[in-house]
Amino acid sequence: LKTAFGYALEHWSDVDETANENAHKIRSLLPATLAKAKDCCIGTLRRIKELESYFIQKSVWSIGGDGWAYDIGFGGLDHVMASNRKLNIFVMDTEVYSNTGGQASKATPLGSVARFAESGKNTTKKDLGMMMMSYGYVYVASIAMGANKNQALNAILEAEAYPGPAIIIAYAPCINHGIDMGLSQKVQKTAVDCGYWLLYRYNPMLREQGKNPLILDSKEPTLKVTELIDHETRYTSLKQNFPERQAAFQEQIIHFVRQRYEHYRKLAQN
Repeated sequence: LKTAFGYALEHWSDVDETANENAHKIRSLLPATLAKAKDCCIGTLRRIKELESYFIQKSVWSIGGDGWAYDIGFGGLDHVMASNRKLNIFVMDTEVYSNTGGQASKATPLGSVARFAESGKNTTKKDLGMMMMSYGYVYVASIAMGANKNQALNAILEAEAYPGPAIIIAYAPCINHGIDMGLSQKVQKTAVDCGYWLLYRYNPMLREQGKNPLILDSKEPTLKVTELIDHETRYTSLKQNFPERQAAFQEQIIHFVRQRYEHYRKLAQN
């Protein structure tokens, strides 16, 4: 029991399998130890028994959509991230208010049609990840499971292991995009391959090793961004009602996607 407690105290913030096994070992040894304990130790051991659910660090994740994270709940999210406390946040980014009817949010991209943006959103998407990186001590990752499952899993594991605040932004194709939802995993891969969605991980702990904290997991785009937007109703519907506006948006989107990739590539290299 003494050895197990020593390990628990040395690895107090660990939540891996070894830490779980050690916590289970302490729980299993406590009853017999308590039964043989002398009067001077019984009170302490009983108190330890009462607190056995705290033998291992609790894993805390807050999960929400982009309407919450980018818009109506951003103040709270930003406050929590800035506090430098251990908390994990997972954002399912559908790029619209999915639960309330597909209204535009600050996550809605340029040229996309949504409620309150019927003629296409005329501003670019808020870069939540870059804003969180500006703190310097927040773990940030952008993932798309259908594009790279290993990268997504690595990001989740790194966020869990990181001792400070962590946020993961996950691309989540939605029925409001006007796609076949049976192909959502394929859509995620197309989004990454054309540069529409970036994969990256920003781990401040790498800086302590003299490394760049930003790892750009996205490769150079191999597809044109039109391979994605020409197959989603949220973009193509604009052509029927505002063809000239749609053509102008398309040029802007192509330029934005290219410029953003180059910006992240340079940051990851420096």
